[in-house]
Amino acid sequence: ELCADQAVPPTFEVQLSLSLSWSCCGDLTFCALSGPLIPSLVMACSLLLFNPSLPKVGLSFSKISLKEDSMRSFRSNLVKMAVTSPLKDKTVVEQQKLKPGEIVRIGVLGASGYTGSEIVRLLAAHPFFNVTVLTADRKAGLPITLVFPHLITQELPTLVAVKDADFSQVDAVFCCLPHGTTQEIIAGLPKHLKVVDLSADFRLRDVREYKEWYNRPHGAPELQSEAVYGLTELHREEILNARLVANPGCYPTSVQLPLVPLLEAGLIEKENIIIDAKSGVSGAGRALKESNLYTEIAEGLTAYGIACHRHVPEIEQGLCDATGSRVTVSFTPHLMPMSRGMQSTIYVRLNSGVTSDVLHHHLSSRYQAEKFIRVLPKGVVPHTCNVRGSNYCLINVFEDRIPGRAIIIAVIDNLVKGASGQALQNLNLMMGCPEDSGLLQQPLFP
Repeated sequence: ELCADQAVPPTFEVQLSLSLSWSCCGDLTFCALSGPLIPSLVMACSLLLFNPSLPKVGLSFSKISLKEDSMRSFRSNLVKMAVTSPLKDKTVVEQQKLKPGEIVRIGVLGASGYTGSEIVRLLAAHPFFNVTVLTADRKAGLPITLVFPHLITQELPTLVAVKDADFSQVDAVFCCLPHGTTQEIIAGLPKHLKVVDLSADFRLRDVREYKEWYNRPHGAPELQSEAVYGLTELHREEILNARLVANPGCYPTSVQLPLVPLLEAGLIEKENIIIDAKSGVSGAGRALKESNLYTEIAEGLTAYGIACHRHVPEIEQGLCDATGSRVTVSFTPHLMPMSRGMQSTIYVRLNSGVTSDVLHHHLSSRYQAEKFIRVLPKGVVPHTCNVRGSNYCLINVFEDRIPGRAIIIAVIDNLVKGASGQALQNLNLMMGCPEDSGLLQQPLFP
């Protein structure tokens, strides 16, 4: 309504990023507005800024560039308008650790891997987080856009080695380094930093169990007692006040989300739990391996880590917590010829008097208020393609043809809810941001 069509002489088109933030309604972002609109827009913003009868408004301009263009008629070229994670009311604002408009400076350690790049991708839509440090020891000195060209539209710092990173310009860190390398590095970080670790180095509470499964002693046992296990929907209260969060593995996320509530309620037996899990190839990381070559993976299905996969103790740790007693599972993962996605098919035995409908009802009630967990209507089969690129987990329960048994299927994107998306969900909680900030992307389909 600010602009009516009108004839104008050759003028300048202004690429402008404008943010308006109200303390009670979130941020509005406008990009790419044609030149003749700017005076009217500035006048309107001035009225908002200085009108005492309106809520307090914050105004900021950034990314201004000029481009000469001849136009016969004025046109408002509105390329993008996004409302980012609006705050619900004043009570929510007061409860938040972050003040409206405050920015959290983020470091991503190990940004040249899949989980690191996925965090950077998700942060592009985050209203409170801004990347200030990216590390990749073997790629130090390179712009990340040479490593991941799909990130070219973002303004990002050059990759540096961890030892050269300036953490004085960082408030929180995502650690996306390989297993076995993270403990010493996190122990050496400044203590003011909030840390979400995506490796397995702090997931197992018992450092002796860590040594048994990872064939090396724990490098920072003094930090293990501080680490909070970050399966967000199950440990939200502990995560809120944590400094160090151990982000769960992809398989344990897809297994524990359906099983923990059922075990806690005593609806299924803790014995004879069988888990048949399948993952996209990105779950194996970006390092060159013969077993991950296209000709080794394509047009086939491969079981691996049979009876010895390192996610087994993590799964059993969570299930033991749910029951208060020892739980062992049969777990076999498989590699699928797809880039991302994960499905866990779980076979359980029902306790006396319990039916599959009871399981479905209990999970639906347990996750009714959760934004990222969806228990599907009865009979609908979860598909990995329906969560691709998103932070969602889809679950359903089916009656087995064998009496007294049920089949549970859960699907996630192994790189998002199974890794980087859940890590961002956790840091949102730790920093006092709305939990879904930067995570409302819909799944990519087809």
